[in-house]
Amino acid sequence: MAQLKEISCVGHVVGCYLSPDRNSGLEKVARTRLEITLDGVVGDCHSGRTRPSDSRTLTQYKRGIDIFNSRQFSIASVEDLADVATRMDIPEVKPEWIGANLLIKDIPDFTLLPPGSRLMFSSGATVIVDLENHPCKYPAEVIERHHPGKGLSVPKLAMKKRGVVAFTEHGGEIAVGDTIRIFLPTQEAWPHRDQFLRGA
Repeated sequence: MAQLKEISCVGHVVGCYLSPDRNSGLEKVARTRLEITLDGVVGDCHSGRTRPSDSRTLTQYKRGIDIFNSRQFSIASVEDLADVATRMDIPEVKPEWIGANLLIKDIPDFTLLPPGSRLMFSSGATVIVDLENHPCKYPAEVIERHHPGKGLSVPKLAMKKRGVVAFTEHGGEIAVGDTIRIFLPTQEAWPHRDQFLRGA
């Protein structure tokens, strides 16, 4: 029996972005298409098969340990970013400002897609959703430059709305205008999750 099932919802790519230099800041530059390999987005500063552990993994590893790069690129949605802009009382939140590689639309509550979901693009290129991309100080600093007095609210107001981080399962091209087929895991949620998280 298949462990992933395709759903009837179909998404669409409306923006592609990359930045070759991490030192230039979080903001990325628009492109019409991206090439992805098992190392991530070709030419992007977050690509690579592995990455050093950081503050996100301190419960597991010391900083600087070489680990698998499940954060090869980030994906945000038009609908989620519109919600964030409304919450922040600003005209828009651009995907470049939050470091997104892809902007998609037509997938409701996109940020809440379950880990392990597959997104398959028109070329057959496929990525695996790892986790929600929690908002942090870096997009807050960028938005603060564009909308003084507003950026510091990002970590709170963009929670469950910044999108997801993902890594490549099958390489290929992703382009503006692509459709996105969505495959969800059939596995049920672990029934003891809340019990043991409360005790942590």
